[in-house]
Amino acid sequence: MNVAVEQTAPAEAEQLAKARSRRRLACIAGVSLAAITLLAFSSYWLTIGRYLETTDDAYVRADWVAISPRVAGYVAKVEVADDQPVKAGDILVRLQGRDYRARLDQARAGVAEAQAALAAARASQQVADERINQRQQAIQQAEAAVSSATAEQQRSALDVRRYRGLVRDDAATAQRLEAASAQATQAQAALQGAQAALREQRSQLAMAKARSAQADAELQQHAAALSHAQARQQLAEQDEQDTVIRAPITGVIGQRRVRAGQYVVPGQPLLAVVPVQQAYVVANYKETQLARMRPGQTVEIRVDSFAGQPLHGRVASFSPASGNVFALLPSDNATGNFTKIVQRFPVRILLETPLDGPQVLPGMSVVSTVDTRTAEVADGH
Repeated sequence: MNVAVEQTAPAEAEQLAKARSRRRLACIAGVSLAAITLLAFSSYWLTIGRYLETTDDAYVRADWVAISPRVAGYVAKVEVADDQPVKAGDILVRLQGRDYRARLDQARAGVAEAQAALAAARASQQVADERINQRQQAIQQAEAAVSSATAEQQRSALDVRRYRGLVRDDAATAQRLEAASAQATQAQAALQGAQAALREQRSQLAMAKARSAQADAELQQHAAALSHAQARQQLAEQDEQDTVIRAPITGVIGQRRVRAGQYVVPGQPLLAVVPVQQAYVVANYKETQLARMRPGQTVEIRVDSFAGQPLHGRVASFSPASGNVFALLPSDNATGNFTKIVQRFPVRILLETPLDGPQVLPGMSVVSTVDTRTAEVADGH
């Protein structure tokens, strides 16, 4: 019995020694692993981690457009369905255009009428101008007649004076003097008639000029009426064209509330076009995280819908103020007790998603991480 006990004692001691050695190696390995982990974490933190700014207060956004009609009317046909992709210029909704086509025809008739009236006014102006030319020529003739009558009156007066001297010297008969006096009287009357005719022609010229001025005013009035009619026609054409509602941008149809037969009014929301391919991220970072952020820095984006597939983007811009400034009822820290609250500023991040990548939709929640190391290099730190 003693021999058996003596044989088992060294075996147990050897096993205990091996166990202690394994525990010692395990402790050394654990300490080494912890040290390596701490060293790796410290190295990561010093070189990368401390430059990364992360927030989960971030969402996908898109500048979607609410489609509304510009004119009132009944919906004739809805050309798109829910969630249908469309391109800029595609027809979305058609309104009944009978009334607007009739108004367009009426406006075109008004333009034709105004054009005819303008043509008549131009003709009247031309007639007035021709009358002025005629009166000017008549005045020239009347002036020539006055000149001729004046010369004849002067000649007859000289004859009267000459024959008076001859009669006084008994060189001519009294009958010849009487004839010369009659001719002088006729010449004076002819001169007065020519002068009266000249005055009449000048009066007619003044009347022709007044009629020409009136024709010019009527021409301007009809030209203004034509411009007014053309403006009404243009408005009628625009209204007729607005009965066809088109997509202003490329995107996907959403919030389709319009139905055929529905009566719509200007400004009424009918549907929305969401530019999914132009989606971006708005991340609300704390003001303490913005010190090293700069436009152009790279961003890692993890969308909650597919967190295992990170996306990439770049910082585009920063909001000019915090969300509290643009709030409907901004807080007034000058009243009552003050509690300091760290504010958040929206940061716009543009996505760099490949075309065959995951579908990022506006409203999705994301976690964004901005790499600010470029700012440290720029600042010389």
